[in-house]
Amino acid sequence: MENLKDIHIGTLVDQRVKEQNVDIVRICNFLKATEEEIVEMYSMKSLDAEILLKWCKLLEYDFFRLYSSHLILFAPVAGLNKKKEKSKLPQFRKSLYTKEIIDYILELIESKQKTSLEIINQYRIPKTTLHKWLSKYKP
Repeated sequence: MENLKDIHIGTLVDQRVKEQNVDIVRICNFLKATEEEIVEMYSMKSLDAEILLKWCKLLEYDFFRLYSSHLILFAPVAGLNKKKEKSKLPQFRKSLYTKEIIDYILELIESKQKTSLEIINQYRIPKTTLHKWLSKYKP
């Protein structure tokens, strides 16, 4: 898994294009952009949401999940700054961990980059959740 703390979306899009072996002419037609504009996008750290959505469709990959995973791992704990007013926007539960996030966390422990306690403190993953993952997914 890429470094979710520092996402460089242009590089990741470029990587997916190469993996899928997508022809530059098809990309240009789909995005209605020149080859120079496409190459420039590969060097950009962030892309406009509409452009990124088009890339997702073209490359059949959800790049937005990288940002969702970032929020799960690095956003402040829900509830600390809760306001009493209800938002009309859809509400999401922070505690939904994807398989990629679980694998990332377990890899950090397995490779001894971080201890279980460091994971619990840094990513605010409940101790019981982490131990459940370790018993369920660890070989």
